[in-house]
Amino acid sequence: MSQRAVEHTDHTHPPIPAPLSGAACCGGGSAGDCRTDGPADAPRYRHAFKVQGLDCAEEVAALRRVVGPLVGGDDRLAFDVLNGRMMLLEAAKPVSAEEVREAVRKTGMSAVEWRGDDEETKRASERRHRMQSWFTGLSGLSVLAGLGLHVWLAGGFAEALRLFADHDGQAMPLPEVVAYALAIIFGARYVVVKAWYAARALRPDMNLLMVIAVMGAAGIGEWFEAATVSFLFALSLLLESWSVARARRAIAGLLDLAPPVVRLNLGAGEEREVPAAEAPVGSRFIVKPGERIALDGRIVSGVSTVNQAPITGESVPVLKEPGGEIFAGTINGEGALEAESTKAAEDTTLARIIRLIEEAHSRRASAEQWVEKFARIYTPTVIVLAVAVFLIPPLVFGGAWNDWFYRALVLLVIACPCALVISTPVSIVSALAASARQGVLIKGGAYIEQPAHLKAIAFDKTGTLTRGQPAVVGVVPFNGHTERELLERAAALEARSTHPLARAIVDYAEKIGVEANPAERVQVLLGKGLTGRIGDEAFWLGSHRYLLERGQATAGVGERAKTLARAGRTVVAIGNEAHVCGLIAIADTLRPVARDAIEALRNCGIAHLIMLTGDNRATADAIAREVGLDEVRAELLPEDKVAVVEDLVSKYGAVAMVGDGVNDAPAMARASFGIAMGAIGSDAAIETADIALMTDDLSKLPWLVRHSRRTIAIIRENIGFSLGVKVVFVVLAFTGFATLWSAIAADVGVSLLVVANALRLLRTR
Repeated sequence: MSQRAVEHTDHTHPPIPAPLSGAACCGGGSAGDCRTDGPADAPRYRHAFKVQGLDCAEEVAALRRVVGPLVGGDDRLAFDVLNGRMMLLEAAKPVSAEEVREAVRKTGMSAVEWRGDDEETKRASERRHRMQSWFTGLSGLSVLAGLGLHVWLAGGFAEALRLFADHDGQAMPLPEVVAYALAIIFGARYVVVKAWYAARALRPDMNLLMVIAVMGAAGIGEWFEAATVSFLFALSLLLESWSVARARRAIAGLLDLAPPVVRLNLGAGEEREVPAAEAPVGSRFIVKPGERIALDGRIVSGVSTVNQAPITGESVPVLKEPGGEIFAGTINGEGALEAESTKAAEDTTLARIIRLIEEAHSRRASAEQWVEKFARIYTPTVIVLAVAVFLIPPLVFGGAWNDWFYRALVLLVIACPCALVISTPVSIVSALAASARQGVLIKGGAYIEQPAHLKAIAFDKTGTLTRGQPAVVGVVPFNGHTERELLERAAALEARSTHPLARAIVDYAEKIGVEANPAERVQVLLGKGLTGRIGDEAFWLGSHRYLLERGQATAGVGERAKTLARAGRTVVAIGNEAHVCGLIAIADTLRPVARDAIEALRNCGIAHLIMLTGDNRATADAIAREVGLDEVRAELLPEDKVAVVEDLVSKYGAVAMVGDGVNDAPAMARASFGIAMGAIGSDAAIETADIALMTDDLSKLPWLVRHSRRTIAIIRENIGFSLGVKVVFVVLAFTGFATLWSAIAADVGVSLLVVANALRLLRTR
């Protein structure tokens, strides 16, 4: 198997809660406490915990360091930052839940057993966020109180400014010290424990940087700056928590799409509302006009339009008739519907989308991985540099110890990588949420970046560029017959057939208003066609080959049939004993937006657009000419498609394969990434591809390329801006122009700006 194929099999990460029988659980729990993640080969976990305070990569690193040794290594852990969840994989050593909670407490965070989105977990999360907001607010108020006391004790605002600038060697009045000390204590509430653990583990992080800076400033009597740094850093942590919560809410909004109850039809005119989670598969339910649909199902009776935009991004409601599929989270139109549920509530298309979006955050983009690696080296380097700034100038050049100690503290504050660390994950999560709103399901940050670099796209034909359903595209009558007469006879002969070509003829006849009674004495000629009687006259219908076999192909008829075949049409002939009545041309028709989508992709700079199909050369060439592709490879087996994709990857580098997600899976796995079409109707498509278009809308492809490029541009803007501001303040720190409070204010300002810039991705274009 190719390297790409190996990578493709590891796309699923927790969580999809489903019981595993017979597995030992942590803490001696029941088998029901163990979980699996969708496909049988996906990673499984023994136990999951909701971690209060798990908001970014820094917390993940801390948890890996402290919980990893407890369970046999940090590779036995998995994290879902978006939901603040830590999972012990099946390979983890059995440990009690209390041991895990105790270990997490050492990092300054807290953990409770994961029970899904239950009220207790929600309340605990809200309580922590509320307490964090209160402590941050109290810290800010204490700073303001200290400033107020400074002005009052100084005898006026002007005198306070003079004292603030000159110090005059006077000790700060005790009431001011108390106010600023309270600001430090309140601001450091959620920092000091994390900093202590980082110091004990000799793994410095941003929390330790801040605590050192605050303690140092207080130690040299700079109480105002120490208090301001403590407050502003607490504010930056609160903003980080808020930004991740904003992204969580964008995903959680999907959960509100499906109503919690469903109206079951119990028969004999009796209806009853029950929780959607308790509705068994196969039960019949009623959807009234204007209601949201609670479950996936198949319509039994009723006709209505359904707004599928919440799931697929389609702008126009779709007509639904008996036999049609409906999906949880979509909105019924003007007609009442009765449907039979086809999936349990936890397995609906909407539920799967939500799970995959949650999982997607664990598959990090290369930019996220770069930032984490950078911060891992950057933080200890900065501490070493700060120590050098403190020691070298006084020892070598005779500088003032207090002055250079202060500058070293400023350098520590400036160097805090908070804005840098938070900017990229928020950008990625925002981009994933925006894509879901557009009906494009992207399975992780690793795949949000790749469309921006595409150089070539390979398309399957049937079901991708074409509708995947044969349709009548031409009617050619002969020997004085009209198109209507020809279709009446063909529809009569095919009325009871289930063959796709037969259904295409019958559907077309109905579409143009041709009514035909079924023919009598119909006999099927295997592999050739059929015969039957319409009224008192015998007719036959069959392929071009059958026409030749009958010997009724005159020069004109034969030439026209060959012309249609060369154009990629399937030819069906109708005749009687006397002559050929005419020909019907059938083809798999192009999707309406295919040509425009291909042109838009070319305008996006995609260098090579190719079609790979197992269909015959004539049909493939006809479709390629109509849609405007650069190259066609026809009559390919699945392994042939893989070979072609390998050639494309070696030539162009970044290559996408677009198909139906099932028979094109080998080629999708070999491409840089696979894109599945029409995944709303196919579980296999969702599981197979790296990116899934929830409808058959090819216009989402150029949108995806542009969205990916916009995401990368915003990530680069955030990284560049964060580092640029730090470089400027480092220079100011060395020259003595930067202060502690101005440095942290700049850092908080940068954090605010990069978060706001990242959240722009939620506004899809």
